[in-house]
Amino acid sequence: DNEIDVTTAESIGKVAILILNRPKAANAMGTKMLMQLNDALLSLSNDETKVRCVVLTSCSTKVFSAGADLKERRQMTQEEAAAFVTMLRSTFDAMEVLSVPVIAAVEGVALGGGLEIALTADIIVAGKNAKFGLPETGLAIIPGAGGTQRLPRRVGVARAKDLIYTGRKVDADTAYEYGLVQHVVDAGDAKKKALEIAHQIAQKGPLAIRAAKTAIHQGMEAPNIKAAMEIERNCYQQVIPTSDRLEGLAAFREGRKPVYKGE
Repeated sequence: DNEIDVTTAESIGKVAILILNRPKAANAMGTKMLMQLNDALLSLSNDETKVRCVVLTSCSTKVFSAGADLKERRQMTQEEAAAFVTMLRSTFDAMEVLSVPVIAAVEGVALGGGLEIALTADIIVAGKNAKFGLPETGLAIIPGAGGTQRLPRRVGVARAKDLIYTGRKVDADTAYEYGLVQHVVDAGDAKKKALEIAHQIAQKGPLAIRAAKTAIHQGMEAPNIKAAMEIERNCYQQVIPTSDRLEGLAAFREGRKPVYKGE
């Protein structure tokens, strides 16, 4: 059975949907799910001319993901557990470095690895029933798939320490207050809102969106603002010679919607 479902971009206007699909196990992430997710991400990265945005969501409105599959983990040796966490980390890294924006639509609990995969998204939309947390310290481990790094970059160091040290869960409104999520909607409407945003993004110049994502991601890791501005300059230079830029100017002059081809 597929534990990752992919709705192709062609069928819904250049937006691809990745669905966590293991409802009987609260979308707990085991080896099979990660392998299928890796395959899906590889396919998306090889199909970048057709995909302009990705929505990551769950098959259930009651749970996004409970995190790593602890039942599977209990059967592993120390070496196997270490290899699994390495695969978890590399898969989430692959999600984060997709050249197109990723929007996570979260309903229900997103705990441990479930929150860590949501943190790889550029934008998180939460239903009112969403709950977020990194409970790993209660299991005498730490978040090992980016939680100690991506959470402080999103909510600030002090809040990240509070959440990781205590392992406490926060609701959607608190997550919004913290800057963890960017939109809160009625329970059950997160996917709808995520798709609405995705389609807005898909209408923009695709090369410009990719350049903006690169500029922001690389710029935030630059050692100083001077180096970051140089990254922005280089990314801007990439969009200057494009046909899309000329199409945008022509559409503005003619009072019509631009038709961008990613060229």
